[in-house]
Amino acid sequence: MSNKSVMDDKPWWSYGHLWLVISGPVSVVLACLVTFYFIANSPNQIITGQDIEIENIKSNKLIDGSNAPATMARNHAATGVVPAPKTAPDAPK
Repeated sequence: MSNKSVMDDKPWWSYGHLWLVISGPVSVVLACLVTFYFIANSPNQIITGQDIEIENIKSNKLIDGSNAPATMARNHAATGVVPAPKTAPDAPK
């Protein structure tokens, strides 16, 4: 009766399940590098209220302020600049 030991004489790279374990983290690192490449080579442009007004004047559209809060929040997140609060014209001082 021969008792085969758990340790085989095969090298470490010949085991298939090892490559399954290694391939997950390697694919995540590669995805991070590709994502960083896209971010570094095509950053988003910061849009100001003036840019929106100029674009609306060029296209002869009415200025729609429905997206203004979202645009302000996006620009705040990108630059860190807090927009000045607007006061109502009829507000008591």
